[in-house]
Amino acid sequence: MIDPAFSLEKKVALVVGAANGIGRATSLAFAAAGAAVVCADIEDAKPTVAGIEKGGGHAMAVHLDVTDGGSCRGAVAAAVERFGGLDVLMYGAADSDMAAKVPDIDDAVWDRVIRINLTGAFLMTKAAIPAMIARGGGSIILIASQLGRVARPGRAAYCATKGALVQFAKVLATDHAADGIRANTLSPGAIETRRMLRQWKSMEDARKGMGPLHLLGRIGRPEEIARAAVYLASDASSFMTGSDLLIDGGYTAT
Repeated sequence: MIDPAFSLEKKVALVVGAANGIGRATSLAFAAAGAAVVCADIEDAKPTVAGIEKGGGHAMAVHLDVTDGGSCRGAVAAAVERFGGLDVLMYGAADSDMAAKVPDIDDAVWDRVIRINLTGAFLMTKAAIPAMIARGGGSIILIASQLGRVARPGRAAYCATKGALVQFAKVLATDHAADGIRANTLSPGAIETRRMLRQWKSMEDARKGMGPLHLLGRIGRPEEIARAAVYLASDASSFMTGSDLLIDGGYTAT
């Protein structure tokens, strides 16, 4: 029997980055757990919505530019208008810097990574928190990374933003515990998503190159991270806030 604490029945979740990868897998997992899901992305999230509706769930697609505060507020407003409120925010938008040492990083590249990975999380949570307070609380999940804990050569911007998200979630947890809002980060290791193809020529190359860096000898799958997101979104994690949930296949263990 499934523990009812993992249910998201009567919950409304907004997933940022829902068109692909971890965001898509999480949207599907949230819906399977009973949530109505707002699938937000700068790309077309309608296929994710179609997948949810095919399984009998409820969802809507919203075009979202996380660098624009008005767009973030609009996504939250759409959730409230369509489904009556907002209980869960998962922020998974991220841009990835190409490997380079600091003297060789273009200023515009640095600014873009900061703007999407970190400032976007600020703008999105700023928009979402009032709606959560109106519902009596909620759960904020920020997708960080194992690279928020350990360094990888040439990844200054990415590592900096992911470490910052861990601290940002702690401050959110501190500021809004009295509002019934929990805030945590979820830190994956390397995951089989198309983002890997920014660093590797093929997914097979990514598996061969990154797999051995994890104690389990492989890179992860999006659905493995999505299951952890359901835990953080649900009452199963009701005593967890200000924490970083590391799902990295042992990458940081040695």
